[in-house]
Amino acid sequence: MGHVQTVTVSADEADLRLDRWFRRHYPQVPHGRLQKWLRGGQVRIDGRRAEAGSRLDPGQCIRVPPLGDDRPPPPAKAAPPPVASADANELLRRVLYRDDHLIVLDKPFGLAVQGGTRTHRHLDAMLDVLRFGGERPRLVHRLDRDTSGALVLGRTAAAAAALTKAFKSKTAQKRYWAVVVGVPAYPQGRIDVALAKVLGRGGERVQADAEHGRPAITDYRIIAKAGREAAWLELEPVTGRTHQLRVHCAAMGTPILGDGKYGGAAAFPGSQWSGSRLHLHARAIVIPHPAGGTLDAEAPLPDDLKTTWRFFGFSETDGDDLRPRPGGCASIR
Repeated sequence: MGHVQTVTVSADEADLRLDRWFRRHYPQVPHGRLQKWLRGGQVRIDGRRAEAGSRLDPGQCIRVPPLGDDRPPPPAKAAPPPVASADANELLRRVLYRDDHLIVLDKPFGLAVQGGTRTHRHLDAMLDVLRFGGERPRLVHRLDRDTSGALVLGRTAAAAAALTKAFKSKTAQKRYWAVVVGVPAYPQGRIDVALAKVLGRGGERVQADAEHGRPAITDYRIIAKAGREAAWLELEPVTGRTHQLRVHCAAMGTPILGDGKYGGAAAFPGSQWSGSRLHLHARAIVIPHPAGGTLDAEAPLPDDLKTTWRFFGFSETDGDDLRPRPGGCASIR
């Protein structure tokens, strides 16, 4: 194609990086060529210069320079592979709430939300299972592969756009539960540590970087303690950086139990925790509902985390002392 194109970002592409958007739509464009376009201002988002890591919002317009007539057309987007019946049944069982606008899913540990170079089994490829006679649901935010808990999906383009806006504007409140090794010095507080992504031998990771990092803020409180060995924390991210909660907990000197990536050997304080999962759970989301009112959703503790809670003598009901309610539910108020 030898002409400039203007392409509108779809709802299911919300918060996608610009370089990954290009890889999805124009796989024939080498990364080096894209970087040259960006440096020259030839690729723009809503008329403004952009960077490879710029995050996209639904409805934004991307200026795509002429690709050149010698370039092969992009291949047709392959249909997602069929979903195994066991995976389909598990997803349906994990629906905490649904209406005409959204779905709240209790995402299991170990399931990636989106695919990648070495990730072929992921939620994004299974979303047709959750149509319930309507449109294919859209992702509006993400959880790490190893984080379980409440995940919201938009059932229409309009609902997805409204939910995405709420997450980006910080009007959505997210509450996580974590078991950390050791006990923070103060019973509650705010962690204000800028974070930056770096590439290393083990792939991409995040680290504290006051000079070059992006602002990252997490509020925390201690719900319960097991002596000086461990603590149950409630974490509320004010910002939404990659791996923010994991790096912030490690920065306090109290890594999340089972987080070898950021806690190293300290994240496995005894033989019983060898190979243990990441003890981080997205407990609750409070977000404006696209049709009005407020969605208030909670995901119950998984059975494997309940085992850890019992080991340390924690009572699940202690975490909901401000709003007593059953183990997992959702409502509109």
